[in-house]
Amino acid sequence: MRLRLLALLLLGAPAAAGAQGPPRESLAVRIDAIARVAMDEEHIPGLSIAVVRGPDTIVARGWGWADLELRVPASAETVYRIGSLTKQFTALAILQLAEQGRLSLDDTLQRFVPSFRTPGRHITIRHLLTHTSGIPNYTAIGQEWTRRMRLDLPPDSLLALVRRRPPDFAPGARFHYSNTNYFLLGLVIERVSGEPYARYIQEHIAAPLGLARTTYCDTRRILPGRAEGYTQDTSGTVHADFISMDLPYAAGALCSTVLDLITWQRALWSDRLLQTGGYNTMSTPGQLTNGNRTVYGFGLGIGSLEGHRVVQHSGGINGFASALVTLPDDTLIIAVLANSEDANATRVAQRVARAALGLPEPVVRDLPLTAAERAAYEGTYQLRDLQLRVFARGDSLLAQGAGQASFGLLAQGEHTFVATFDPETRVVFEMDGGHARALSWTQGGVTTRAARVR
Repeated sequence: MRLRLLALLLLGAPAAAGAQGPPRESLAVRIDAIARVAMDEEHIPGLSIAVVRGPDTIVARGWGWADLELRVPASAETVYRIGSLTKQFTALAILQLAEQGRLSLDDTLQRFVPSFRTPGRHITIRHLLTHTSGIPNYTAIGQEWTRRMRLDLPPDSLLALVRRRPPDFAPGARFHYSNTNYFLLGLVIERVSGEPYARYIQEHIAAPLGLARTTYCDTRRILPGRAEGYTQDTSGTVHADFISMDLPYAAGALCSTVLDLITWQRALWSDRLLQTGGYNTMSTPGQLTNGNRTVYGFGLGIGSLEGHRVVQHSGGINGFASALVTLPDDTLIIAVLANSEDANATRVAQRVARAALGLPEPVVRDLPLTAAERAAYEGTYQLRDLQLRVFARGDSLLAQGAGQASFGLLAQGEHTFVATFDPETRVVFEMDGGHARALSWTQGGVTTRAARVR
C-alpha cells in the first residue's frame, strides 16, 4: 500500500433533496470526457466510474481494459482492489460489535490483542478508528516493509515491524494516518466475533447488502471479473509488483466494483446495518486531547468542495487506485476504480463532482519565478506528522513529502501555488523578510499550517 498525502474529506447525513445540477444527458457526456482525459494523461489501462445523484444513476460503466493481455474490457462490474476503502467496512464491523454490547469504543487495545504491548500508553478502539493512537504505520517504514511485501506473514510477524518502534505521539495527542491501526482492528473483530475477518465481512456486511462482488481479495481465489493491476516504468505499462493480501488485511485487502460501492454508500446513509445512527458516528471528526477536531472520522475523511460538504476516502495499493466521494447534502455519490497504481482516482472524482454541481474547473497558471524567488521558498516544513521539503530544480519549484515522490508547484501569484498532481491542492507561503517562514496546505477543503523547521 503506497504512502499518500491525504486527500481526505466531511460530516453529516444526506439532505432530503440535493442540488439539481446539469441535465443527466449532458453530465454523462462530461463524465465520459473526464474519464478519457484521465486515462490518456495518467496512462490508465482500465477505469470504472459510477455516479448517482438522488435516485438517478447518471453513469455506471467502464473505459479501457480490465486485462491488457487478454483484452478484457472494463465495465461497471469489473472487480478491483479498493485498498484503503476497506477501512469503512472495518469501521462498520467494529460499530456492529459495539452495538451488540460485545465491545466498547473506549475499551483498550490490550484487552483484545494482549500480544501487542503498549507500555504506559492507554490506546483505545476509538484511537485506532480515528488514527490518533500514535502507533507507527507499517507501510511507511521503508525497506523493512517492502522486503516483506511478497510474504504471507502471520499478524505477529508483521506487527513486529512496528511493535518495537517508539510511538509517534501520545494516544489522542495528534492525528496520523496509519494502516497499523486498522490492521489491529481486524484482529479485534476476529477476537470478539470468533470469525476470520474475511468471513465476518462476507456474512455480516456484504451478504446482507447484496454486495455480490465485494470480498476479501485473496490472490489464490478465482474471482470472476477481477482486473489485473498495472503501473508505469521507463518501458511503459507493466504489471504491478506482487503483494501478499495477508498484509493489507483489514486496512486494505477488499475487492469491489463501482456498483457495489454505490450500494454500500446508500446503505451507510440509511443505516441499514446499524440501529444507532452509525453513519453520523462514522462521519464525525475525531477529537484530540487538546479539544481540536481532526479531518477524519471512522474510516471516512472529512472536508468540503467550494462550500459543499464532502465525505470521502481514497485508496492506493499495488496496481490499483480508488476513490469513493460523497456529497451528502447534494445526494451525490461518485465511485472511481482504476487498475493503475499511478492513477489519481480522487482527482477524477473531484472533477466529476464539479461537473455534477455545475462548478467551473479551477484556473491554473504557471507563472515564471526568478532564482531568488525560488530560493525564498526553499526549506523543510512540518506538515502535521509529515516533513515536506520544498526545493528548486532548474526553473521549477518542487515539493516532496518524506518517503514520497516529488511533485511540482505552479506559481499563481501572491505566494500561492497549486500542486501539479491536483489543482485543488494549494500551498500559500507566509513570508517574513523576503523568506518563507511557514506555509498553509489546503487539500480536500481542509487547511493545515506547516512551520518551516529548516
